Amino acid sequence: MITIKQNSVFLAFLFILMAGIMSCKENVPMDLAQESIIPKPVSIMATNSSFKLEEGLSIYVKGEAEELNQIGQYLAKTLKPSTGFEIEVQSTDKEPGAGNIYLTISDSETELGEEGYELIVTENLISLNADKPAGLIRGIQTLRQILPPKIESTTVEQGPWLIATGTITDYPDYSYRGAMLDVSRHFFGVDDVKRYIDLLTYYKINVLHLHLSDDQGWRIEIKSWPNLTTHGGSTQVGGGEGGYYTQEQYKDIVKYAQERYIIIIPEIDMPGHTNAALASYPELNCDGKATELYTGTEVGFSTLCIKKELTYKFVDDVIRELAAITPGPYIHIGGDESHVTPMEDYIPFINRVQDIVLSHNKIMIGWDEVAHASLKQNSVVQFWAKTENAIKGVNQSAKVIMSPAVKTYLDMQYDSTTTFGLHWAAYIEVDSAYIWDPATFVEGITKENILGIEAPLWTETITKMDEIEYMVFPRLPGHAEVGWSAPDARDWDEYKIRLGKHAERFDALGINYYKSKLVPWVNDQE
Repeated sequence: MITIKQNSVFLAFLFILMAGIMSCKENVPMDLAQESIIPKPVSIMATNSSFKLEEGLSIYVKGEAEELNQIGQYLAKTLKPSTGFEIEVQSTDKEPGAGNIYLTISDSETELGEEGYELIVTENLISLNADKPAGLIRGIQTLRQILPPKIESTTVEQGPWLIATGTITDYPDYSYRGAMLDVSRHFFGVDDVKRYIDLLTYYKINVLHLHLSDDQGWRIEIKSWPNLTTHGGSTQVGGGEGGYYTQEQYKDIVKYAQERYIIIIPEIDMPGHTNAALASYPELNCDGKATELYTGTEVGFSTLCIKKELTYKFVDDVIRELAAITPGPYIHIGGDESHVTPMEDYIPFINRVQDIVLSHNKIMIGWDEVAHASLKQNSVVQFWAKTENAIKGVNQSAKVIMSPAVKTYLDMQYDSTTTFGLHWAAYIEVDSAYIWDPATFVEGITKENILGIEAPLWTETITKMDEIEYMVFPRLPGHAEVGWSAPDARDWDEYKIRLGKHAERFDALGINYYKSKLVPWVNDQE
């Protein structure tokens, strides 16, 4: 027979045992403010606990909108490779139960704007809210960055998958944060471009500018002028086989980017940088003779025949076909380094091409030389070299994309020992790429004149994806932060610590990056 005393001892023992079991399930203290998020958010409020991502969780989206469901599927696919979790995406009209993720769009617009988000992590739930769907995609990148770095692995890893609790409120400083990829000097296939889009997405870049034509190659199918690709796209720098995108392949790239809320801006450079076109169609030359295909790297020697009416039919056909498969608002017409085109021919050419772009309901962007022409309302000048050109654009009420070669050109070498790249503009180490303010860089160009920033990668010396990654990383995250985070929130000494902690993420993402000695990389530390 069990006595009352014995029963009391048993109950006390059971209570201690249950308390021990419960204590094992207590959430691990974690400080959200110590997470290394790039770009740096507007505000972080930490609550010093944790949420555990576990098998069986679901992603809930508010309402029945297909767009939200697609974003939920994107997040589920992102989390699956490393966790192994089969994550269901469900619609709901109320906050889900504990252990899940909840994606919502605000019923009324707030300060978050087009791309801002609020990420709330409690011990029981992850809630991501935005005014617009693009904000959810940006917030998902932050969620990825506050999970352990191995979340980016392509193979199943062991947890625990802990996330620090708190609230992150975030939105960008500039609406345009771009990167450019030159696929003309050396051609890169669809899979490489998609890989690049994924890496841009991770750091909240929202524009990919594709340099689709140059002296060395024409890379986009134009059905009314088929020889542009079959002949003009048949080579590249150094004499390789070149290549081009069919319109279906281009549309696939555009769709892939759209799913990540990145717009594609196609560039057809003219009137210079046109040898691939001139070699494909002799009638585009003033003497009616086709040029030879070109595989070198010199610039400034080619020009369309400005005074031929056929030239403008050619331009109109190209812009018309491109505009039809480009849902974004912009077409880039180049306009740079047309050294053999007299200014008295260059100006009327740009004016007329600008009208052609407008006639196809697109906004013209051109490198800063186009500011010599008479710019229409909404036309955009991309500053890369001459400040006086950019100011000419501003004086015509044009917006400016800031791409100063001495700061943003990703093809510039880090230093004199860098294997790839050039250095005609500067050697650009990781700190130099980060320490600048677009709104004060050029006297006479203020924030109100600036559409945003863009980091171009020209590929005269770049031949494969590993080399792209080496030149882009780790400078691109800094450019992303310059575009997203306000100047007073940026500090190199603080940023380089966050960047150093991204080494594990670079490794998990399989990125071939330059290990700058200016950065304390965590995977180099004992």
